[in-house]
Amino acid sequence: MKKYLLATIFVSTILFACNKETDEPDNNTTSDSSEINYRQEMRNFVKNISEYAKNINSAFVIIPQNGVELVSTNGEHSGSPALDYINAIDGIGQEDLFYGYNNDNEQTPAEANQWLSGFLDMAKNNGVKILVTDYCFTHSYVDDSYQKNNQKGYISFAANHRELDTIPLYPSPLFNENTNIVTSLDSAKNFLYLLAPDNYFSNSQDFVNAVKNTNYDLIIMDYFFNGQEYTDNQIAELKQKANGGKRMIISYMSIGEAEEYRYYWQQTWTVGNPGFIYKENPEWQGNYVVKYWDKQWQDIIFGNDSSYLKKIIDKGFDGVYLDIIDAYESFE
Repeated sequence: MKKYLLATIFVSTILFACNKETDEPDNNTTSDSSEINYRQEMRNFVKNISEYAKNINSAFVIIPQNGVELVSTNGEHSGSPALDYINAIDGIGQEDLFYGYNNDNEQTPAEANQWLSGFLDMAKNNGVKILVTDYCFTHSYVDDSYQKNNQKGYISFAANHRELDTIPLYPSPLFNENTNIVTSLDSAKNFLYLLAPDNYFSNSQDFVNAVKNTNYDLIIMDYFFNGQEYTDNQIAELKQKANGGKRMIISYMSIGEAEEYRYYWQQTWTVGNPGFIYKENPEWQGNYVVKYWDKQWQDIIFGNDSSYLKKIIDKGFDGVYLDIIDAYESFE
């Protein structure tokens, strides 16, 4: 959900070009920040998350959002594909590719579109599914977004609210709607990205009932509704499309920021305590950029029975949507 400016991309790329890439830096390095390769640390984090999840369920889907420069070894179109990272993921989510980069319901500048597309195509050409979320609501823009993404071979969702709190009424029927049984990312032809349904629905079952009446192939949603877990039965209900087909349910999980409204947050936590909390995100109150390579933070996210990821797997989700992948920009 994070928005960023075109200048940020090019500045971070220039900065990265000045830093020598190392192959496999130590994930536990915290003492000397000058020795940390922030991009490789994020690649390592995602790879380890993927390995842990797929050892439990080989069909579990890993989809990082944004930070698409990580697919290139040097963060540029000219770089070779970072195959260890690419092979660990099943899809990439990208926001604002055609609409919403600078302002919602506004076309993304051509330079930014081309920059992002170069990396997305690199990933797609190496077997990664691309999921694009554009932010627009004018019907002609919505139609244009779906058509352009379809031409690129991407599946897409035109979100009418940046808050991702509603199910759009347009288009109807859905773009590329189908009755197929969808049990893998490769077979999905459309998706719904809905993170904050508690702003729109009065309770979790109302949300479940609304989604059940749609024919989206894949739903990206939060693990919680207003702080409460969905029941196992509700997750099973959500996997049924209205037209009789089946779909996949993917859980959102931020790995580059800690969120003070999550179950793991403790009242005593603040910037610098614990040490992995780096700074508050000025654009999203209550969200804190973390030193994501820190073992204490990574233990919260994955690797043990009480971790966030294990909860998602045990609940019956088909995959995870990893956000704030581009947290490395905060440290470069």
